[in-house]
Amino acid sequence: MTIDAVISSYFVNFAAMNPESWIENFAEDAVSYDPVGHPPTKIREGFRDFIGQLQATFEKLEAKTEHIFIAGNEAAVKWTMQGAAKSGKSVTFEGITVFEVNEAGKIQTTRAYWNPAALVAQLRS
Repeated sequence: MTIDAVISSYFVNFAAMNPESWIENFAEDAVSYDPVGHPPTKIREGFRDFIGQLQATFEKLEAKTEHIFIAGNEAAVKWTMQGAAKSGKSVTFEGITVFEVNEAGKIQTTRAYWNPAALVAQLRS
């Protein structure tokens, strides 16, 4: 799978809150720093909880990848996510995620740069 294709699949399945298809984008030992500055998560250990939190909070999520910059086996993606919370609130948040893709075409590491506090503030306002 090309880097473009794996990134597209990552965002499509993230927005669809589809845990099985989302996890297929990752290597068995993949690690995520989401957001950077928080302890890393082993994707295959915590993914169901993560997707479950999304499903509990949001009716709908839409991801827009605005720019994808590929260099070697890595890509930096500028994205914007829009969502409708089950509470009726609308949210918009954005960031940059750096993906490292292994030789098998699977995501090995993600480093997401965004501000979760801004999202929480929108949900509480």
